[in-house]
Amino acid sequence: MKPNIIYIFADQWRKQAAGFMGEDPVITPNIDRFAEESLVFNHALSCTPLCSPHRAALMTGRYPQSTGVYTNCKIGADIMLSPDEVCVGDALKAAGYQTGYIGKWHLDLPEQNRCPEPESGAREWDAYTPPGPKRHGFDFWYSYGAYDQHLKPHYWKDTPEMIQVDQWSLEHETDVALDFIRTKRQETEKDNGPFALFVSWNPPHSPFELVPERYKEIYSGRELSLRPNVSSECLAAHTGEPFESGDEALDRYTRDYFAAVSGMDEQFGRIWREVEQLGIAENTLIVLSSDHGELMGSHGLMAKHSWHEESIAIPCLMSWKGMIEQGSTNLLFNSVDIMPTLLGLAGIPVPVAVEGMDLSGDILGTRETDISSAFISGFPGRKDAMELFAASGLDNRRYGWRGIRTSMYTYVVHRGYAPGAEVQRFFYDHVKDPYQLNPVVLYERPQTELLISLEKELQSWLDRTMDRFDLGG
Repeated sequence: MKPNIIYIFADQWRKQAAGFMGEDPVITPNIDRFAEESLVFNHALSCTPLCSPHRAALMTGRYPQSTGVYTNCKIGADIMLSPDEVCVGDALKAAGYQTGYIGKWHLDLPEQNRCPEPESGAREWDAYTPPGPKRHGFDFWYSYGAYDQHLKPHYWKDTPEMIQVDQWSLEHETDVALDFIRTKRQETEKDNGPFALFVSWNPPHSPFELVPERYKEIYSGRELSLRPNVSSECLAAHTGEPFESGDEALDRYTRDYFAAVSGMDEQFGRIWREVEQLGIAENTLIVLSSDHGELMGSHGLMAKHSWHEESIAIPCLMSWKGMIEQGSTNLLFNSVDIMPTLLGLAGIPVPVAVEGMDLSGDILGTRETDISSAFISGFPGRKDAMELFAASGLDNRRYGWRGIRTSMYTYVVHRGYAPGAEVQRFFYDHVKDPYQLNPVVLYERPQTELLISLEKELQSWLDRTMDRFDLGG
């Protein structure tokens, strides 16, 4: 019997921001208890730590180099997930699943790229995705493109009529998810087949302050310890605030970020309890994860899109009572592996175009896959950078950075976000330097045996993905 699937992923929730991890001082009692009953992935990664690229990889099991979704779907860039891609929703529906998608999609072309005044009212990066192939097999649809007003969200169903809501988006989307689960539970009893629900929460994505006060109060007056690699100087560029106010601003952002995570924890607890109370836990696979992390001042950076652990390392917890053993795994689990692994757990054939690995056998304890490295990448995607490369007659997709993450090391080659930038190589030993404070930085090809082997491994990934990125001299 195929399991129900509930896949929940938050936006910009980093691996370190969960209480059970023992790193960030964040309060997450429900997630901590869930971790005790789940398989926890110690090395879950975002292959391209940016919203749309990860989502496209999650849906298709294919790298940004293949889907073309290498940066965010946004104003001024004709980038979107092709309707021709075979996605996890398409495969699940074809296998008899009742499918649903709730929350942020961010894989469609912004409507204002084609029409200044869309009928739906979508503005900037936002888009209404109508019924049809661009929904990729998801029948129940309660979603939006990209919109960050967390306290006053909006959604679309099957018409361009915008549904405006005066409620924190996580709480509202959880309400909708609970209705879906209860309804499908009743339909499953009538032998209508299993259900698969994807819930995409926007918080703790910025603006960090847009979180209900009741969650902010949890951290009011509480002493917080920041990561040893944090520098507040990044705040001047991020917010325009002077350096002398950087520490204060960073403290405020961190508290609000943690508050959103604690709010997310409460909403996750509601879904988890409902599954238990409905008596479907033994036939329901629950996955809790995110699309990428948040640097929050680590290495003097904010947001994501870097190769550092606070950016690429994501939480991933899986529970399927009676089938998946509790504990942890050191599997390298990349964005592209999610789709084939979900299909594998459901006993559904993986589409031939998929580039990720079906690791369901490893998760169920029937197989051990030897994975030497995970491929990670970042591309110049800002409008000004893309225009600069185009003006120079260069393909921006051949620049940025490419790297590999192993269980012990990160190795990255960075060609820069502007033409003519110096090529740099960065090597991190996670055992000796867990906060990545002391990288080995090279300006030429490596000479030591270890670094030469890592460079060869990276080149093999470029070849496999037909990435024209040049490792250079």
